[in-house]
Amino acid sequence: MKIKQVVLRQLKMELLYPFVTSFGTEYDRDFILVEAISDDGISGWAECVAMVDPFYNEETVKTCWHILEDHLIPIILQNEIEHPDEVSEKLFSHIRGNYMAKSALEGAIWDLYAKKQNTSLASLLGGTKKKIDVGVSIGIKDSMDSTIEVIASRLAEGYKRFKLKIKPGWDIELIDKVRKAYPDIPLMADANSAYTLRDIDRLKALDDYNLMMIEQPLAYHDIIDHAELQSRLRTPICLDESIHSFEDARKAIKLGSCKIINIKIGRVGGLTEASKIHDLSQEHGIPLWCGGMLESGIGRAHNIAITSLPNFTLPGDTAASSLYWAEDIIEPEVTVENGTITVPDAPGIGYEPNLEKIEKYMTHSKTY
Repeated sequence: MKIKQVVLRQLKMELLYPFVTSFGTEYDRDFILVEAISDDGISGWAECVAMVDPFYNEETVKTCWHILEDHLIPIILQNEIEHPDEVSEKLFSHIRGNYMAKSALEGAIWDLYAKKQNTSLASLLGGTKKKIDVGVSIGIKDSMDSTIEVIASRLAEGYKRFKLKIKPGWDIELIDKVRKAYPDIPLMADANSAYTLRDIDRLKALDDYNLMMIEQPLAYHDIIDHAELQSRLRTPICLDESIHSFEDARKAIKLGSCKIINIKIGRVGGLTEASKIHDLSQEHGIPLWCGGMLESGIGRAHNIAITSLPNFTLPGDTAASSLYWAEDIIEPEVTVENGTITVPDAPGIGYEPNLEKIEKYMTHSKTY
């Protein structure tokens, strides 16, 4: 397979509601779309999930554009590709880090390759599910009553898991109030690295609330302190920001740093690495779920495909397009029915990019 052209487009889309976490508030989403075009004119699409600011990890929209333009795209244009696995395992292996930039271009090639094989991306990855269970992520609100109102609304829509963002001072009282209102819903807390081991008593108090997990309570690069914390908690720890690769996952599992792993395709460098982590976790009995980065429909489609693999046994964050956007940039939009998304069986990602809407939100583009 020969890639003859790559197009980068930067878009800016306003979120329907501000999304607040322990490290800041997002009102809109700046992101890069990558289109890879083969010599026979077929296009593959993917989304770079990096943020404008280096708050979630060290990558940003600007750094990803630079890495794509100056390093990754030239490699792709100069090489024949037999299979998408070659992109991360061979072509990009000498470039350190920059996982989200790598993932975006690799994902476009996966979509393109699936279309050329006339098969869905989910099937090509080894997915077995026809439907996937989904949950919803609820940011920090102005009040606890507002949080409960959002839960009530999403519960009525059928979502199967509720993730609450927490931070010191917005944690135990919140969880207590939600649990009193909803004693039995599947509930988890996401700390985005807001705590240290000095907060262990506060974190241990969450053991009383029958949470599915506490996600990334400690530092974003840590697996050592998480192992100590997990040994003192009944509640499973889920690692997110600490897992950037198969090797990170292997070491975290060996140390006992977590009992659950959240996979974000961009964070781990692409679908090839995500699939390897899936197989390792399945072998060790570590359940997975797919996290979200406020993606447009194109990134959301890649999440749906990876979630179709069998060890994604917990509901992920891939909610409906309508929870985030006045309109999405794909046809059809991602919809949720009774807490599930139907995995598309059309070739590639299974959703069609809407070029008219993409151009509406595009701030600039460049063709290579």
